[in-house]
Amino acid sequence: MAMDHHPEHPDITAEMWADIDTIIDENCAIPGALITVLRLCQDTVGYLPAPLLDYVALGMNLASSQVFGVATFYSLFSLKPKGRNIIKACTGTACYVKGIKEVMNRIGTNYGINEGDTMEDRRFTLEGVRCLGACGLAPVMIVNEDIHGNVDPKQVKNILEEYS
Repeated sequence: MAMDHHPEHPDITAEMWADIDTIIDENCAIPGALITVLRLCQDTVGYLPAPLLDYVALGMNLASSQVFGVATFYSLFSLKPKGRNIIKACTGTACYVKGIKEVMNRIGTNYGINEGDTMEDRRFTLEGVRCLGACGLAPVMIVNEDIHGNVDPKQVKNILEEYS
């Protein structure tokens, strides 16, 4: 496919566009390949900015609304940039009762982000999740793959300073 003109986007390099063209070329004739294409594009760029969704739609010969609908339906996809470190704070009942909101407030105070936000320098993304399956360790947060249980709000900054 290799379209003549790639949309300008600060997070997408020429090398990334070349990879995206290859992904689209290899999948455009395969029925139902949109999810695969979006996943591979997200792996390439880190997220799915709107100009990229439009580009995929054009390359896959689909309506932009259809591509956007798939990208927003599945939680696997993100239309906003993610941080290098993903903080998942459990907002389920046990964690809520044990004080996860205060933990999240401390993260907000120390790092200037609320649930669903990413720091401008992309160090952290804070996500609230319904259950992490570790209710006995409430309140719980996971940073990348590391589980932190019985989190004391006063310890949040010390925990997060371990991640650059």
